Amino acid sequence: MKHQETSRLIRKEINQSYEQLKEAYPLLKKQNGIGLAIFLIAVTAIMVTSVGWYKAVIPTWLMIVVNAFFMGILHEIEHDLIHWLYFKKQKPVHHLMLFSVWILRPLTVNPWIRRTLHYHHHKFSGTLHDVEERSVTNGERWSFKRLITTPDVVLGGLFRLHRMYHDMDREVKKGNLKMETSATLKRITFLSIIPVTVFAHVILYLFFADQLLVWINTKFMTAFSFPYYIDSMLDSLNVVIYTILLPNLLRQFCLHFITSNMHYFGDVEEGNVIEQTQVLNVWWTFPMQLFCFFFGWTHSIHHFVVNETFYVRHIGRKKAHDVLRKYGVRFNDLGTFRRANRFREYTE
Repeated sequence: MKHQETSRLIRKEINQSYEQLKEAYPLLKKQNGIGLAIFLIAVTAIMVTSVGWYKAVIPTWLMIVVNAFFMGILHEIEHDLIHWLYFKKQKPVHHLMLFSVWILRPLTVNPWIRRTLHYHHHKFSGTLHDVEERSVTNGERWSFKRLITTPDVVLGGLFRLHRMYHDMDREVKKGNLKMETSATLKRITFLSIIPVTVFAHVILYLFFADQLLVWINTKFMTAFSFPYYIDSMLDSLNVVIYTILLPNLLRQFCLHFITSNMHYFGDVEEGNVIEQTQVLNVWWTFPMQLFCFFFGWTHSIHHFVVNETFYVRHIGRKKAHDVLRKYGVRFNDLGTFRRANRFREYTE
């Protein structure tokens, strides 16, 4: 098929540009060391900033912004780890890094389970059973509901679960999805949020509800409050809420907004990588790109060249973008917001 040949040429030319880059800068070949160094720098920055906030040296808003930025880098490290790009032969180091980036980003799903969902995403990107992208609102019409559920993989996921499962059952009947694959996806999608992701989200729900009660009490001279044990729990988790959960909420909203709108959905030809994504780097997305390490700039490259690190994608993105443009990959197709992320016109 024509798109397969075009995708092959894109992969070939981008890979050639990466080879040239690594020949010019041999340090880039030290993949494990670079990945570990970036990981340690990000973790250290989060710890130092958090301690600075705790000691009242750094204001709350700055701590949240700085931590969210470095947590965005940790997301890229996790993504590379999911593709086994660091310490594949040194399993203890690999799994320790994977555990660490998860605990510092506890609003996300279990990364070992996500590995299965993510590989399925690459194989069936944009289809009705692309669970990973659908879980972050990809394919939905833009509305207030989509906006408030963009960062939320627990309640937001529950809102769309019935529709996702219905579509998967329909795909099984049509022969587009194996029944055992559908059963596996349904089971692990649920298991991926238990218990860490659910617990982290519940803490945030209670935190924001408590803030709302404080505002109501101040505004209307009332005395509403949670039971003592909930207030006590929130007090004991105050440092975690501010240094880990709130920065992650900002990071996760930005990432999900970018990824759900740069991926196409619903009318993508299966296996046609050219129709799966666009490059989304329009200027007004810059504040959101900052907290997902400019995901919209480089993720389309990843769909063609999967086994390359995020930092090489960034360093070599200009040549890669030239290749993508040459072969017709879309850039800043803002009509996706109107079309509910369809590649063509929305027809439902």
